[in-house]
Amino acid sequence: MGPDLSDKRVAILVGEGFHDGETFFPMAHLVNHGASVSVVGLEPGIVEAYNSDMTVRVTHAVSAVSIDDFDALVIPGGRSPAWLREHDEVVMFVREFVDSGKPVAAICHGPQVLVRAGVVEGRTLTAVGGVEDELTEAGATFVDVPLQQDGNLITSRVPGDLPGFVAAISGAIAP
Repeated sequence: MGPDLSDKRVAILVGEGFHDGETFFPMAHLVNHGASVSVVGLEPGIVEAYNSDMTVRVTHAVSAVSIDDFDALVIPGGRSPAWLREHDEVVMFVREFVDSGKPVAAICHGPQVLVRAGVVEGRTLTAVGGVEDELTEAGATFVDVPLQQDGNLITSRVPGDLPGFVAAISGAIAP
């Protein structure tokens, strides 16, 4: 069974080089529990995963949506976060989302966007090990655990952490 998320709207932020499992597992979980999921990126169109032949259609440009349109934001990993964080409109969207107090969930390299948005100082986060230095240099405390929740930030490390990651997202937005 699980939570009824039928009145919830979630944005999944992706770009070229997204991680397939870290994108589709949360998406499927949320949709299967009734949430409305929108794939948001720099511009509408098809983007490719870096780790498979899978693609996903970005349906909304980040510049055309508002944080008011969504109840939560998910930032999958892969190579996508390093690319997305180079775009001011993405950084501003993520910063506003975190500042709103709404849940923001990032896995693997996803916290790289949080670093660039300037929202990690004083927070405790996890991520794939390669992001540890970026997090600590930005003033965050890094912990190597499967799931870390600090206020409205939900972070995980790797695909093996996905079950706990999606359960935490559901729990954060469930009525």
